[in-house]
Amino acid sequence: MFTQLTDWFPVLLSLRVAFISVVIISILGLPLARLMARREFYGKEFVEAAITLPLVLPPSVVGYALLVFIGKNGLLGKALAGMGVTLVFTWYAVVMAATVVAFPLMYQSAKAAFQSVDVNLEKAARTLGAGELRIFFTVTLPLAWPGILAGLVLSFARALGEFGATLMVAGNIPGQTQTIPTAIYFAVESGRYETARTLVAIITVFSFLVVFWVNRWAKKQKH
Repeated sequence: MFTQLTDWFPVLLSLRVAFISVVIISILGLPLARLMARREFYGKEFVEAAITLPLVLPPSVVGYALLVFIGKNGLLGKALAGMGVTLVFTWYAVVMAATVVAFPLMYQSAKAAFQSVDVNLEKAARTLGAGELRIFFTVTLPLAWPGILAGLVLSFARALGEFGATLMVAGNIPGQTQTIPTAIYFAVESGRYETARTLVAIITVFSFLVVFWVNRWAKKQKH
């Protein structure tokens, strides 16, 4: 059982990573989903396949790709190394891994939500002189919000439970990069079953409560 404050590090780091990942995913994913839902262009299918690829690839493959990209010999890693910055085996790498694997869930949900919005309502707002930014925040976003919220929750849960890609790029460094999933794995490996059970209970209960709240909220929105 947890008896010291440091024992809670995997829980605190996992929650922090999940929240930061959702913020990044929202900033990048919502405009992209809106664009893909409303625009047709050459190569759109290729772009969508690339966006959703982390959803179907094994997490270890995603982790390896990130390792190649941000490692000391990678495209981004080499550039950052020249500035004295290292991402691999830091909590920043944990955030990157969680963001990449959770992004497709948010994108797919947001895109479907935007597609469900009646374009005639947006056209009506334009005829009344509203700008595109105002239309997005006052018409499109409120109507698409239930689907977007579902995507946010799914992304948060996926980021919270990310294991494979995280292990590849950040490892399992206690007090630095150890998240709940990696802590559970290595606790079982070392025979610390009580610690593993406690962490499993924490992440299960937390995830259940988040999903339960969203389902209740969605049900109330329909009435």
